[in-house]
Amino acid sequence: MSTDTTDDTDTTDEESGGHCSTPDSDGEVAEEIAIISFERKLDTAEEIATELDDEYERIDVVEYHGDVFEDHWGEYDCFLGLMASGIAMRKTAPLLDDKWDDPAIVVVDEQLTWAIPITGGHHGANQVAHDLSQLGAVPAMTTASEAAGEQGVESKAKALDTHVVNGDSTVATNLAVLNDELGPVARLDGPRAVLVGDDVTVLKRNTDDGVVLGTGTVSGVEKAQVLDAWEAALADLGLDTSDVEFVATGTRKEGEDGIYEAAQEIGAGVILFEKETLAEFEGPSPSRSKELIGWPGIAEASAIAGGREHELLREKERFDDAVTVAVGR
Repeated sequence: MSTDTTDDTDTTDEESGGHCSTPDSDGEVAEEIAIISFERKLDTAEEIATELDDEYERIDVVEYHGDVFEDHWGEYDCFLGLMASGIAMRKTAPLLDDKWDDPAIVVVDEQLTWAIPITGGHHGANQVAHDLSQLGAVPAMTTASEAAGEQGVESKAKALDTHVVNGDSTVATNLAVLNDELGPVARLDGPRAVLVGDDVTVLKRNTDDGVVLGTGTVSGVEKAQVLDAWEAALADLGLDTSDVEFVATGTRKEGEDGIYEAAQEIGAGVILFEKETLAEFEGPSPSRSKELIGWPGIAEASAIAGGREHELLREKERFDDAVTVAVGR
């Protein structure tokens, strides 16, 4: 399964919560996709399936007929229609019920020029459209936050390996994203009870046993260097990349392509911590960056800050004179 790791989310140790009135939503990308195609374009559909095969758990090519969407409704997380958008809209509109339960729907024209999410943008459609850019299609995002170049709440949830508990709240919080008023995601460590209003989105972790890869790098680091460093650090603990909850670093590493590309390779989100937050979770190992530029050691501090227990499982180690890794939980 593929996850978008260009989602930059800051977390703090402040309190947050929400009103739980709707079913849980995983906020993740789709895992099982049906490519619906007319017979004349089945070769193109197979090309798409081959290109995206490593990114998803299941991709099936299904030949179009009048009831194809209805016949397979509920079987897939996402329908990718290799057809005009009007056809997909007319055939699926009577089947749509709830944004949190309906499958994502994407259409792509027969020349693979445009990939257009129709429904479920934050629930897989945007990611599928983005992945189609590998074949030359231009993703045409219409969800307000992504269209404005901002990270919606559902995307923040995905980057944190969490899910949205109270889906109705995201109308208000995504509006706050557009107005640059939401601020960082706050974390409440329990056990504790919290009372909030309907305009507070609650994110809940998907797992209780994942680890956090605190990472610092030199500028211009390569993806392969980062991957090698992560694998070595995890192997020392008897773990591998499937045990990673997310990657954590400092805001001064925002835009470091090698980190994002490596995180995408392992299917993890990248979380950015502000300098002030990292200072609260400074690790035990000395760091020259604190002496030189006033920043605590990014690897250990971000591993501790990002972990649910704020514990350091493995102190930092520098690999290839380019990547420093610490592991937290």
